[in-house]
Amino acid sequence: MKVSGLAITPPPEAENEFKVTPELLASVLARYSRSNQGIGKIMEKVDLANPEKSIDRILKFVDYGHASIGGLTGGIAMAIDDVSMWLAYKLFEISQMSDGQESSTRYITMNPENVPTADELGVPPDLTEEWMELIAEAFECYESEYKRLDTIAVDNPEVVRAPEGTPEKVLKRMRKNYALDRARYFIPLATKTNLALVMSARMWAQTVKHLASMPQKEAQTVADALRNELMKFSPRLIKHSQAEKSYEEQCQREFAASLELGKARLSSENLEDEIWVSVDSSTPPFLHESQDVSDGLRYRGNRYGYCGTSIRRMRVSFAWNNMAIAELRDLNRHRTGHRYTPCIQAGFYLPAEIDAVSHKTFLDRQTAYLEKLLDLGEPSYVYGLMLGSQTPFEHSTHADKFIYEAELRTGLGAHYRYAEHLSKALAEFYKQVPEAKEWVVEGTAEPE
Repeated sequence: MKVSGLAITPPPEAENEFKVTPELLASVLARYSRSNQGIGKIMEKVDLANPEKSIDRILKFVDYGHASIGGLTGGIAMAIDDVSMWLAYKLFEISQMSDGQESSTRYITMNPENVPTADELGVPPDLTEEWMELIAEAFECYESEYKRLDTIAVDNPEVVRAPEGTPEKVLKRMRKNYALDRARYFIPLATKTNLALVMSARMWAQTVKHLASMPQKEAQTVADALRNELMKFSPRLIKHSQAEKSYEEQCQREFAASLELGKARLSSENLEDEIWVSVDSSTPPFLHESQDVSDGLRYRGNRYGYCGTSIRRMRVSFAWNNMAIAELRDLNRHRTGHRYTPCIQAGFYLPAEIDAVSHKTFLDRQTAYLEKLLDLGEPSYVYGLMLGSQTPFEHSTHADKFIYEAELRTGLGAHYRYAEHLSKALAEFYKQVPEAKEWVVEGTAEPE
């Protein structure tokens, strides 16, 4: 695992631009808010040759809390190499004011060597051999199904949905993706991935504090690595990123709830998902909503268009009782509102193109391994999960963000399972907000 920080400086040709560190930027803007002078006058008092002295002088004068100052640092980018897919998932879940990207499963090396060691993940020594055998077998299942499905796609071009006249080069890529996207459910959640996140020092401090407070060894290791790298950019503000009691207590309670639910719902069956949608359009009596739903949506040219207040003020919560983690890796990256998942195995999803019976021995062994770790109360149980493991997932946000996500995930080129899941969510949304149906562009994920 490696963490690297990236900094942006003004281009050489830019005029009237100041090259500042994140903390100098934060301190200058804090001083700016307590002054009637322009930014130029404030920068005249800053010794760019000795920025540390200037930062200390300004922060001593400005009596703001460290959090409000930390939010002024601008985006600090961190690239995090070779962490488990589980850790990447949690980072996106808890850093809800970040922008970021993660490596696609279509480009990750799929073999047992591309997994952190058992010691790095905190797998119990007496269960390490069993875990490694399980990981190796999972990759074998993935590889065999990928090859089989790839052959089917080549021999039967009609299985890949594509418009007439699609170039052969594009068709070849689509056939490959057809196989990859169906075999991926065997990929271990422990598989290494890379991700990059951009956020202010304030949000980095909060994210690292959260990681440091979690019971998983990998989370604490990455917290230390992030803190060490972030100290190069914002040492005064990142010092507030150590584990803290409120975080530790809540992380422990969430972990305990996950263990309880995980033991109650543990299964390797291919279970149907259920969708729950709750819409709240209530407004205060002194500020009622005068715009109807249709008027809030009709002027958008596409999903990036601006919605009216009737949509932006509408609260929407939606949840699935068991959705494959493969899909959640992307849905979890819609970073508006709050997302929550206990990350358990309430069933195991395999597409219709894969014969689950032929993999029953593997799935039974994998489920039995999870049961051992859950009974032990072992935090490393998450590394026994696969991308096909189904888990509850809840997202609470506003209607404009929900509609954007639904249009994106059912739109042109969307993964077939995204389209299925979000179409069901939209159907429930339409029951409560029927006027929206005329204006929401629900797709069919064509072509695949």
